[in-house]
Amino acid sequence: MSKLATSLAGAMLFLCLGSAARAAEGAIDAADTGFMMVATALVLMMTLPGLALFYAGMVRKKSLLAIMAQSVAATAIVSILWFGFGYSLAFSGDGAMIGDFARLFGHGIAPTTTIAAAPTIPELLFMAYQMTFAVITCALVGGAVADRMNFAAFLVFCVVWLFLVYVPSAHWVWGGGFLARLGALDFAGGTVVHINAGIAGLVAAIVVGKRMGYGRENLAPYDLSMAVMGTGLLWVGWFGFNGGSALAASSRAVYAIVATHLSACAGAIAWTTLEWLHRGKPSVLGMISGAIAGLGMITPASGYIEPWAGLVIGLVGGVACYWFCTWLKVRLAYDDSLDVFGVHGVGGLIGTTLVGVFATASVTGDAAQAGLVDGNWKLLGFQLVAVGAVTAWCVVGTWVALKVAGLIAPLRVASDQEREGLDLALHGETLHA
Repeated sequence: MSKLATSLAGAMLFLCLGSAARAAEGAIDAADTGFMMVATALVLMMTLPGLALFYAGMVRKKSLLAIMAQSVAATAIVSILWFGFGYSLAFSGDGAMIGDFARLFGHGIAPTTTIAAAPTIPELLFMAYQMTFAVITCALVGGAVADRMNFAAFLVFCVVWLFLVYVPSAHWVWGGGFLARLGALDFAGGTVVHINAGIAGLVAAIVVGKRMGYGRENLAPYDLSMAVMGTGLLWVGWFGFNGGSALAASSRAVYAIVATHLSACAGAIAWTTLEWLHRGKPSVLGMISGAIAGLGMITPASGYIEPWAGLVIGLVGGVACYWFCTWLKVRLAYDDSLDVFGVHGVGGLIGTTLVGVFATASVTGDAAQAGLVDGNWKLLGFQLVAVGAVTAWCVVGTWVALKVAGLIAPLRVASDQEREGLDLALHGETLHA
């Protein structure tokens, strides 16, 4: 029996050493590849149909198809531009501010090619996974100007904004740019996705202006059941969004998924509780908004923290985003139709900062990637620098992108088109039921 145990132990040691050696050599691993293929599909599902349903359920009936069209168009346009140019500029080269043209249209990517950040999966899969992040970020921005932005202008905006804002910040944070070199951490997109989408949504809402009848007419959602279905798809898709950012089927991915789920639950409970106390009734819209707030808040920290911290971050997200969307937004008097800044922007700003508080070496495996819970103050400073840099760049870049789009097509539809509804006015279609 002892000889058998010794033989089995030796075999296991051989397999483990062999696996480690393959990983060190950058050999493609079937399990990691399969995991990342599923994660890529899940993140794409977040835009189509997840975000499309979520947004559609919260606008008025006469503009429901128009907001869905933005998600479809963003998916098609951004995917092609990312494959052609965006990926290369974000993830190739060693520049501090931007990448190079080495990977234009997939040039140089062979079936067995890997990259240092993801040594056990094909580089082409890594490119596709990152593509889905770019897609949903552009689509998110459209929610801030729902019911009034011209579709042609939105298309131009997506093209310009992708290269002016998203691609540079992705390089800074994930592609070896100056924020990565500084030591700032963003596991799955607190800066690149949520701060960018939220800040861009805020700038767009201010530049395009308020909806007709804002503050005077009933602008209530058409069908919250669609929004609930969209929330479910987003929630599940977020497991690919955050879990997949581990770039391997590993314990890091498990930590990220568990923290993500707990944060969503805590965010939903926090928002609902506050609303129940404040307004006397817990709304369905409040429940799903709190869940999305928790999901956005946990994104940058998910793979760096213990599960209990996910609960804390989710509670903070539910409280902060509820306060911002129901109180501060009213006093600031801007019209962010679907609270892109109030949920994603605020969640990204606070969540990215909280990485510097809750990141722990027991999860990251690196004492330099630990926050205040481990007695390290430096990381919090790095996180604040990242928040400031991405925010400032996004404000300027979004303004420029809107101005460029406005030179090619009117940013806003005509008043009679807005009254008629964007579905019929812009797309020649409408819901009859």
